[in-house]
Amino acid sequence: MSDRTIEWRNQPMKDEKKQKKEVLKKEMERLGSLQRECKEKKIPVYILFDGYDGAGKGVQIGRLMQALDPRGFDVYTGDKDTEEEALRPFLWRFAVHAPAAGRIAIYDTSWYRGVQADRFEGILKEKQVDAAFEDILAFERCLVDGGTVIVKLFLEISEKEQAKRFEKLLGSKDTAWRVTEKERERNAHYGKYKKISDEMIRRTDMPYAPWYVIDAKDKTETALTVIKTVADVLEKALEKKRAGKEPELFEAPLPPDRYEKGILAKADLTKSLKEAEYRKKLAKLQKRLETLHGELYRLRIPVILGFEGWDAAGKGGAIKRLTSHLDPRGYKVCPTASPNDLEKSHHYLWRFWNNVPKAGHIAIFDRTWYGRVMVERIEGFCSEADWHHAYREINEMETHFVNSGALVLKFWIQIDKDEQERRFNDRMKNPEKQWKITDEDWRNREKWDSYVLAVNEMLEKTSTKDAPWIVVEGNSKWYARIKVLETVADAMEKKIKEVEKDKKK
Repeated sequence: MSDRTIEWRNQPMKDEKKQKKEVLKKEMERLGSLQRECKEKKIPVYILFDGYDGAGKGVQIGRLMQALDPRGFDVYTGDKDTEEEALRPFLWRFAVHAPAAGRIAIYDTSWYRGVQADRFEGILKEKQVDAAFEDILAFERCLVDGGTVIVKLFLEISEKEQAKRFEKLLGSKDTAWRVTEKERERNAHYGKYKKISDEMIRRTDMPYAPWYVIDAKDKTETALTVIKTVADVLEKALEKKRAGKEPELFEAPLPPDRYEKGILAKADLTKSLKEAEYRKKLAKLQKRLETLHGELYRLRIPVILGFEGWDAAGKGGAIKRLTSHLDPRGYKVCPTASPNDLEKSHHYLWRFWNNVPKAGHIAIFDRTWYGRVMVERIEGFCSEADWHHAYREINEMETHFVNSGALVLKFWIQIDKDEQERRFNDRMKNPEKQWKITDEDWRNREKWDSYVLAVNEMLEKTSTKDAPWIVVEGNSKWYARIKVLETVADAMEKKIKEVEKDKKK
């Protein structure tokens, strides 16, 4: 056979490769253009790379990065928890890394990998698997409802191809370190891992966050498919944005009078305590909380306490008494003001995820994520669809905290309108307390009736078995403080007993 014949036979293959490279170049240019428009339109994008070990996630992320403006994206790895991440709910690191408006977050392995690996190794029980998938789907839906575009890519290779790639890597001392014992174990039981992966894709393939399964045998073909898929998803999202489509309401709003005589009306505001009784109970409870705090740390139980209530209801006073005997290294008070520019560029829950406590620590929120369904709703800072979605989003976020082992309690401190006016006037007269009263407080007071409706709806829709609302009768500050401390201490004690019982099993 002549050299000429060989050249002729190879020509079609060369032409095909050249054509693929040209198509890839055009798709990369298209993706770059779409990224710029997403930035302009303030669309956050989350791109997840998952798949079989050795499928080339790192290579494909590298190819994807070449098409993007490096100033507009961040890359993270989700394969192993850091020490800090291991002490948080498993979705925590993905929540705090959620992209800001107009930016792209790229994850090498995603929130699915931990579930997959733990399930393969038998660490997760089936009930835990179900809860993990529910948490993940809720998390994705929450991000999408908030305007984030999620692209989930699963790179697939055969058992034979995986073994071949492992063998090549292990054949050189410079690359052998890239193949871990766990990866070799998963290859040895490829069928088992495939079954788990197939089920994961089936159970979490949702219209708002679908899976894109890609054959990753040929690296160039895979790169083309990955980049084209991402570009197509962004194009679709931008078309919706250009058309000005409003998000879907998942439930019809109930008539306002439904909440006129709600939970708040049932609070007995005549409840009170004498000073001597208050002082006696306070000292005992603070000592009890001090002891319980140590037990929480020993057992690595995180605690999340949220405080809401009318202006001047006494949230700060209750928090002060609650924390006075706690180890300052083991708790953090998180005051919530109007979001700053950085916080506004993220999903509204992002700033709260950043303050989720480590295992064994306490986070106390002075005003909470419930601002979404109160002040933001009433003042028109978010759309009707946004605050309607929020009830479900908040419930699901709190469920995830509970599933991760946290104790979650939420307090609404209730006072009547006359008591609020009296406290406002007292603050105005006291030079040391004048800083506590603002023009905004008086303006909010004018919308009292609107807030009553919103709060009653909030209490009804978001008080759950695992993350309940406790309405605190607050006309008597002494009574309110004692009720808060008693409720927290009792709940901590109950949680500690539950954890100790589980450890003995």
